[in-house]
Amino acid sequence: MSLIKINNSRCKSCYICVNTCPKGLIRKSDKTNRLGDYLVEFEDKEKACVACAMCAKRCPDLAIEVYRGE
Repeated sequence: MSLIKINNSRCKSCYICVNTCPKGLIRKSDKTNRLGDYLVEFEDKEKACVACAMCAKRCPDLAIEVYRGE
């Protein structure tokens, strides 16, 4: 299983990762940062993530880490 971790303290809510994920597994969260911007969250109930790491590669703040599973 693949896993994506998002560092909320680094995320500036640019949503590039939301638009980049080919599976649509990253979305705008209900949680906000200290500036009131909505953060992003990763949800993969169907185990659809292929760990392509496009989200991490495109993140300008290095807020995303991708872990490839079996």
